[in-house]
Amino acid sequence: MNLRIAISIKLLSVLLFAVMSVLVRFVGEKVPLGQVVFFRSAFAILPVVAIYAWRGELGAAVRTRRPFGHVTRGLISVASMYLNFASLARLPLIDATAIGFASPLITVALAALILKEPVRIYRWSAVVVGFAGVVVMLWPYLDISTVVAAGSTASTVGAICAITACFTNAGSVIQTRRLTDSETTASIVFYFSLICTFAGLASLPFAWSPPSAAELTALISIGVIGGLSHLLLTESYRYAPASVVAPFDYVALFWAFLFGYILFGEIPTYFVYAGAAIVAGSGLFVIWRERQLGLAGRLKTP
Repeated sequence: MNLRIAISIKLLSVLLFAVMSVLVRFVGEKVPLGQVVFFRSAFAILPVVAIYAWRGELGAAVRTRRPFGHVTRGLISVASMYLNFASLARLPLIDATAIGFASPLITVALAALILKEPVRIYRWSAVVVGFAGVVVMLWPYLDISTVVAAGSTASTVGAICAITACFTNAGSVIQTRRLTDSETTASIVFYFSLICTFAGLASLPFAWSPPSAAELTALISIGVIGGLSHLLLTESYRYAPASVVAPFDYVALFWAFLFGYILFGEIPTYFVYAGAAIVAGSGLFVIWRERQLGLAGRLKTP
C-alpha cells in the first residue's frame, strides 16, 4: 500500500490516455481507422515487451492456458477500438470522453447478468441514473431537427459509435475478469495488443493511405503512449485498492476539456456539462458503494 505512488501513476496514466485521444482526433479525419488500430496495437507491444523483459517476466506474457479466451477478448477489444476511434474522429473531445464514462455503469449490469455477481438496488439505481445522464449528453445528436439544420450526420454517427463502444468496453472488462482466474496480467496485455495488431493489419487491402511525416509520428506515438498508459494503469492498482484509484479516471474530463478547447477550439454544450455531472456522480457512487461493501466484508471476516 502506497497511496501517493498509486495516485501519481494513475494520474500520469489518465494524462497519457488523454494525449493519445488528442492524437487519434488529429489523424482521425485523414487516416483510415484500420490503420490507426494497427499502429495503436503494434507499437503498444514495444513498451510491454521491453518492461516485462526487464522484469524477467516475458515468459509469463507469452504463456497461456486459455488461447481462445484471449481471442474472444481480443475481438471484443478490436470492436471497442474501432468504435472509440470513430467517435473521436466525429465528436468533440470532451463529448466522446464523457460518453465513454457510461462504460463502468454498463459493466455493473453485465457483471450481474453474465458473471452472476450480486448487484443490489443501490448500484442498479446508480446505473439507471447514469444512463439518464448519457441520454442528456446524446440528446443534441439524436434530435432530428438539429441534425437536419447541421446538414451532416457525422456527429450523430459519432455519438452512436461512442455509446456502442461503452457496451463493447464493458464486454471486454467482463472477459478480462474471466481471464484473470488463470492468466497473468502480462499475458492479457500482450495478447490483447497482438490480436488487435493483426485485426488492424487485416484492413490493409481495403483502406490504407501513405501517412505524412506528421501523421506517421502521431500514429507511432499513439501506439507507444497507449502501451505505456495501459501498463501504468495496471501498475497503479498494485499499490492501492481499486476503490481508491478508480475515481481519478474522471480527471480525464478536465484534460479533454483543456485539450479540446486549446487545440481544436471546442466548447462543450450545457448538455455535456449536465450529462457528464450525472454520469460521473453515478460512477463515483458505485465506486463508493463497492468500497463500503468491501470494508463491511473485511469487518465480518474473523
